[in-house]
Amino acid sequence: MTIPFELARTLATVIEEGTLDAAARRLHITSSAVSQRVRALEDQLGRVVLVRSKPVRATPAGDAVVRLARQLALLEHDALAAIGAESGAVASVPLAVNADSLATWFLAPLARVAERRAVVFDLHRDDQDFTAGLLETGVVMAAVTSRETPVAGCRVRSLGVLRYEAVASAGFAARWFSDGVHAGVLTSAPVVDFDRRDDLQTRWLAGFDVPVGAPPRHRVPASQDFATAVALGLGWGLLPEFQSAEGLASGALVRLGGAPVDVPLFWQQWNLTSPLLDEVADEVVGEGRRVLSPRPVNRR
Repeated sequence: MTIPFELARTLATVIEEGTLDAAARRLHITSSAVSQRVRALEDQLGRVVLVRSKPVRATPAGDAVVRLARQLALLEHDALAAIGAESGAVASVPLAVNADSLATWFLAPLARVAERRAVVFDLHRDDQDFTAGLLETGVVMAAVTSRETPVAGCRVRSLGVLRYEAVASAGFAARWFSDGVHAGVLTSAPVVDFDRRDDLQTRWLAGFDVPVGAPPRHRVPASQDFATAVALGLGWGLLPEFQSAEGLASGALVRLGGAPVDVPLFWQQWNLTSPLLDEVADEVVGEGRRVLSPRPVNRR
């Protein structure tokens, strides 16, 4: 059994675009032709690869085919570049990254690669605890993740530790913490969460034995806006050290104390030989190790 590249690429395009009609426009064929290709792929594999919902989604078998299509496209681009026959073709590299890395340090290494290479980046933002799932389904080629155990078919490199500290605006701290930071006031002082999956503030509150769900919570699902909400006094929250440094230096922000929350970050990428993907990895890993805190050494 073989998987024709044209059929696999068609399925990947359908998944990327979300509908058969949008995929047809991108591939410059009719919607009927797209449907026929998907059906031919399913007939050849003997498995359903596409759930025709709105938007469409891949089945587990479809995820494997999409991943293959993207790997082949990357290898094809590398091969054409190696023989000087890419004819101006631009490679698309889908990556997954957590919001705080995206807002602070992640774009600089990508910009350096883009200066040298004909490449565009398709960035998928998600919590660092969930980005590895996008690797597993083949949505992305590499990810910044908190998961150290390699995803099947991937290799992993350490980036460092994203260290968070609890801060508040000077005005908020004066209003709520004039008698100090303790469990009694933390149960009622408003807190800012990124979204409902964000547990950083909850982890910090556990150090003060504050019951889960006790403080009222704002939710601001964008990294820069989250930092702005804290700076404006909407509530207190945990910010990466290098994101809060300027506000702390100026006195606009104050530390609340307590133990910092460390989030180890890793770079996982497909385990295939690709000069382009390796170049991206080297830039990202180098930048991460330069700006993030080093991982502590476990001593036994």
